[in-house]
Amino acid sequence: MAVRLPRPRRFDVYVALGGLLGGLLLWGVGLATRPHTEPYVILPGRWPLLLPLVVMAGCELLRRSAPRVALLIGTPALVLDLVTQGNLVTFLMYTDLMYAAVLYGPPSSAHRIPRITGLLTVAGTVVPFAVWREPEALLIGVLTGLVTFGPAATGLIVRNHRDAAEAARLRAEQTALLAEMDRAQAVTAERARMARELHDMVANHLSAIAIHSTAALSLDDPKTSQDALSVIRENSVEGLAEMRRLIGILRDSSGDTEPVAAPTLDGLGALVEGARSNGLDVTLDATWGTVPAPVELAAYRIVQESLTNALKHAGPGRVAVSLAQRDGLLTVAVTSPYGDRDGPGAPGSGAGLVGMRERAALLDGTFEAGPEDSPDGKIWAVRATLPVTEGEPE
Repeated sequence: MAVRLPRPRRFDVYVALGGLLGGLLLWGVGLATRPHTEPYVILPGRWPLLLPLVVMAGCELLRRSAPRVALLIGTPALVLDLVTQGNLVTFLMYTDLMYAAVLYGPPSSAHRIPRITGLLTVAGTVVPFAVWREPEALLIGVLTGLVTFGPAATGLIVRNHRDAAEAARLRAEQTALLAEMDRAQAVTAERARMARELHDMVANHLSAIAIHSTAALSLDDPKTSQDALSVIRENSVEGLAEMRRLIGILRDSSGDTEPVAAPTLDGLGALVEGARSNGLDVTLDATWGTVPAPVELAAYRIVQESLTNALKHAGPGRVAVSLAQRDGLLTVAVTSPYGDRDGPGAPGSGAGLVGMRERAALLDGTFEAGPEDSPDGKIWAVRATLPVTEGEPE
């Protein structure tokens, strides 16, 4: 089965055609490289010059599509040209084949060919001079270097520069890709943080509004309805204030406004009092020392969301909130009765548990939530452990 050679590129066709026409022009005007009296001119005359010229021009068609094949075919054509009177264009086209074999060939050839041509150049310089002891013998090595080693070394230099430029381009693309990935991750993290803050700030007030409005609608008691409407108004005002502060932060990008103070553990008393005003029986047992601001905010939000869930889902009974700091850890625990509730409830989406778990994970802490058995019956327990040692991940 015949081997199909690759299709030559347009520029290679121009090079081959230009070399052929240039060689024919020199042949037509009778310009030969060597006189026929030279001892190594075995095939004198004009016509023997055409065969190596045509073969070399044909090899130029493969200079990029099959550079090693072109060099292997062009080398015997160059040897044939050496035993004729020679054509300068044939030599020039061979140097281009040598250059193309290094530049466009596989990496193994790109490093092997300059070594081989370098050794040939040294041998072509040392051996003739050692045999003939004439300074003119050194010209053989010079000519060998100009035809073989010079083009090969030039091709290797150009190839190294091209590979370096390609590597730089790939590094730039990878850097841009990593920057885009970092930007996307930063946006995702910021959206998750905003979702947690929005949920924790507003869910408590809206849950209280939903529960007390249901109670006001279901009970035909003016006093109960009045108390429920008072709680609804209080929670709606506080919820609107929280929303305005958050919207102000999101809208203002100049940084001129003062940042809103983050909640601290000192506000747990007010948080528990608010839960009591919403109808929960809450006890607070909290002791802590110096706590980093991120840990303080996370602990406050976990307690806040736990009380919100107790308001929406807990059965009748006492809700216990406890905080303790020991051995570099801040332990947060909120327990509430687990079971059927007598009063109205509020729907939940599970986003609160997800947010609490994310807050603990961001601080390399632990988080657990679920039903447990206790001496007083079944309870729902939320437990989080947060590292408070300085230098912990932000």
